[in-house]
Amino acid sequence: MTLALPARAKLNLDLEVVGRDRDGFHEIRTTFQAIELHDLLLIESSTETSLTVSGFSVDDKDNSVLAAHLAVENAVRRKLPAAFHLHKRIPPGSGMGGASSDAAATLRALKGMFALDLDLAPIARELGADVPFFLAGGRARGEGRGERLVSLPPEPVWFAIAWPGVELSTAAVYRAWDEVKGDGPNHLRRAAEHVEPSLKQFAASLGPGWRMTGSGSAYYKRTDTEEEGRQAIGKLDCWTAITRAVGSWS
Repeated sequence: MTLALPARAKLNLDLEVVGRDRDGFHEIRTTFQAIELHDLLLIESSTETSLTVSGFSVDDKDNSVLAAHLAVENAVRRKLPAAFHLHKRIPPGSGMGGASSDAAATLRALKGMFALDLDLAPIARELGADVPFFLAGGRARGEGRGERLVSLPPEPVWFAIAWPGVELSTAAVYRAWDEVKGDGPNHLRRAAEHVEPSLKQFAASLGPGWRMTGSGSAYYKRTDTEEEGRQAIGKLDCWTAITRAVGSWS
């Protein structure tokens, strides 16, 4: 049996850095929105665990799919051999949560394939701050490191997305925030531009109405229709996509 699960991307419709917690991690307030753009995870039973990757290039040895698989094995205290294939459509290091979504899809896939009686929420929190959101998707308010979630009503909206081909390290952007701070709809934008100065020129070239998602480096623009989105990206010379908001899948 082979299971195929979409690992959907997200956008941060706003992002405020509010301080640090007792462990030194940055605390935020943000609105997550899951979007139709997705990686595709295929999983089938096997005699040993393996991972192959196509699409965007990622490290297939130190990968969030394998990390999630190991976390589930540790939780159930037994081996769960599976062959994974990950087709990457979400640009890496773009601030759209591809690795976290891949991890969440892996958790859901393993629970279904092996019929596990297992609460995935604590494992998701262990794997990363955004992973709990991707267990359910939809639209949600996130606080703390992003793991404290309150579901919000869906909004039917389209998005144009532009990515300059720059992979940003989330940790590096947060370190830069400590130095330069930030304000506006996304408090991390100034820090991202500090880490990668070319982003400032890229953002200016997009024109008005574009916002950075997460810690960068992708930018998005809300549109009322798919056609408006196509017009927004029509003359851009970079990776682009048109996508729409999607609701919860839990």
